[in-house]
Amino acid sequence: MELKGLVAVVTGGASGLGEATVTRIVENGGRAAILDLNEEKGAALVEKLGSDNVLFVKTNVTSEEEAQSAINQTVEKFGAIHANVNCAGIGAAQKTVGKNGPFDLATFNKVIQINLIGTFNVLRLAAEKMIQNTPNADGERGVIINTASVAAFDGQMGQAAYSASKGAIVGMTLPIARDLAREGIRVNTIAPGLMDTPLFAGAPEKVRNALGAMVPFPQRLGYASEYAHFAASIIENAYLNGETIRLDGGIRMQPK
Repeated sequence: MELKGLVAVVTGGASGLGEATVTRIVENGGRAAILDLNEEKGAALVEKLGSDNVLFVKTNVTSEEEAQSAINQTVEKFGAIHANVNCAGIGAAQKTVGKNGPFDLATFNKVIQINLIGTFNVLRLAAEKMIQNTPNADGERGVIINTASVAAFDGQMGQAAYSASKGAIVGMTLPIARDLAREGIRVNTIAPGLMDTPLFAGAPEKVRNALGAMVPFPQRLGYASEYAHFAASIIENAYLNGETIRLDGGIRMQPK
């Protein structure tokens, strides 16, 4: 599927990995809807890339009503949805039992709701619209890309909630790809490593350098643009389906 003329729905698209993905799609002739809660950053990206190319819809991805409204607004503005890239997510670091007692259940639930339920909520609604697309020469109607993490495989101490949410995204990749295969919709997952996103933006340079040094090669944090490049490659490569691929410089995380 070509980026030129593509319409993508990108959750978490106002910053970090999502922002880079929106930018790459638009700069290559596509259009994008940003589903995010950050109105200031969303508006800034619309201004930067142009309102003809980008739509911002303030969206809580865990809400069926808000996600459905955002999907409908995308189709109303751009006429179709060809791709869905899910980057919205949060983290929470707590040990199962720590100095202050057991892991806060409300926090665990919030991480699962946003990272896992939010991802599935949006992709199922986007897929419903993709099915209506006219298939291309390969019979393809759409592409879904979800975002897991190396924590799905190498979860560190304190990452029970985050690893559980990302591991579940990995686990649902193949069954959803199988569900949607007959409709001509591909489903893949990217599992990033240590990426230079807003999560690390406030960290001291010494800490950032130390994190980068943990990566075998190249010894640095990954760039959001590298995630976007990979997402674009998945969209363009029609034979890539049902896969979870690490984007991590070869890192394998230590226990802590």
